[in-house]
Amino acid sequence: MSQQASNTNWTILFSAWVIVSVSALGSIFFSHIMEFAPCVLCWYQRIFLFPLVFILAAGLFPFDKGVVKYSLPLAMAGWLTAFYHNLLYSGIIPRDLQPCSQGVSCTEKYIDLFGFITIPMLSLFSFTAIITLLFLIKRRTS
Repeated sequence: MSQQASNTNWTILFSAWVIVSVSALGSIFFSHIMEFAPCVLCWYQRIFLFPLVFILAAGLFPFDKGVVKYSLPLAMAGWLTAFYHNLLYSGIIPRDLQPCSQGVSCTEKYIDLFGFITIPMLSLFSFTAIITLLFLIKRRTS
C-alpha cells in the first residue's frame, strides 16, 4: 500500500473517531449540562457508541485496518437501535411496543430543529456516518 493510500485511510479513520467523539460528548452534554434524562433506548445507543471512542483511537496509532471488524458490529447495533428509536419517536411503531414503559419516555421531545432533527435523529445520522466511513476503510484495505 502506498504512503498516500495509507495516509488517506488514516484520515478516514480519524474522521470516524472525530464523529464518535463529538457524538459521545454531545450525549454527555445533553444529559449532564442540559439535564435531559436519557431513555432506555438512549442508554443502549450509548453502550454501542462510547466504546467506539477507544476502539477507533486504538486503531489510529499505528493505523490498523483490523479496527473495522471490531468497531463495525458495535456501530451497526447502535444504528439499528437508533433506527428503532426513530420509528418509535415518529409514531410508526405503536406506543404499546415501547421498551420505555418505566422512567423517561422514548418519545420525550427535548429538541426539534427544522421539524425533523431530534436527538434520536442525531444519533442515527452519527451511526450512519460512522458505518459509511468504516465500510470505506474496509473497501480500500481489502
